[in-house]
Amino acid sequence: MHNVIISDTSCLILLSKIGELDLLYKTYGEITITPEISQEYGKKLPIWIKIISVKNKNKQLEFEKIVDLGEASAIALALELKDCLVIVDDKRGRILAKNLNIEITGTLGTLLKARQLNVVPKLKPILESLRKIDFRIDPEIEIGVLRLVGE
Repeated sequence: MHNVIISDTSCLILLSKIGELDLLYKTYGEITITPEISQEYGKKLPIWIKIISVKNKNKQLEFEKIVDLGEASAIALALELKDCLVIVDDKRGRILAKNLNIEITGTLGTLLKARQLNVVPKLKPILESLRKIDFRIDPEIEIGVLRLVGE
């Protein structure tokens, strides 16, 4: 397991909208975000979410030319903290993080991990809830993920 788990805003919003935000804690324990992500999220945070500011604001500004503010801050923070896993869904953010050798997962990967750890009994109902709030999941990827967990 990684030393630090950093979540971008999208995962927080998506899981919150379907009433499953606590899956993050049950799967990973403490989650770290930046003040920018907290502001984008815009809701009261649970006590298991820690806020840390990026020290190298120039690096963050550099990343903001490529990705949005929340992703830029998450990726910049991951470079500072080391041994991080960043939860990011946006394609450009994923590419940037990979190019910087930062390990990533997404909301779907987080749900897969939750299912593998038996945090949730079934993954399919959660995926259906996400689809109802317009989270797009490639049908082939969904089939593959469900096969991995025997659903």
